[in-house]
Amino acid sequence: MIEIPSTIEGKQFDLYKLEQKLKPIGYSIGGSWDYDHGAFDYKINDEVGYQFLRLPFSAIDGQLDARNCTVELGRPFLLSHKYQIGLDDHIGDAGTLNQFSEPVDKDASFPEQYIETGKTLVKELESILSTE
Repeated sequence: MIEIPSTIEGKQFDLYKLEQKLKPIGYSIGGSWDYDHGAFDYKINDEVGYQFLRLPFSAIDGQLDARNCTVELGRPFLLSHKYQIGLDDHIGDAGTLNQFSEPVDKDASFPEQYIETGKTLVKELESILSTE
C-alpha cells in the first residue's frame, strides 16, 4: 500500500453526488464497504493481479445504504492484489465451486511504473472535487 497525501482528505460530500462525479471517470464503489465506511476504486491495471487507486470514505451523517448520506474522504492510496491462477482448489464441502479466488497477496508490492499514474489520478480527483 502506498499512501498519496491529498488536498481532498477530510472533505465532505453527499455520497450520491460524489458517485455522480466519480463513476463517469472510471471509479466504482469497492466491494468491501460497510454501513459506515467504504471506498471508491479505480482500476489502473490487471496484468499480474490488480492495481488500484483507492479513495476511502467514512459516513459522518447517515448510513451508506440510506439516502442523503454525507461522507468524509480519507487519504487516497495505491494497492495491489495478486490473485491465484485457476480456481480448481476452491471446491467447497458440498461440491460447489467458489468462483471468487482469494488473493495470494492482498498487499502485494505495487509496480513502480504505475505509481506516477496513481499520483496523476489523485491530481485529477483534486481538480474535479475542488469545484464542490
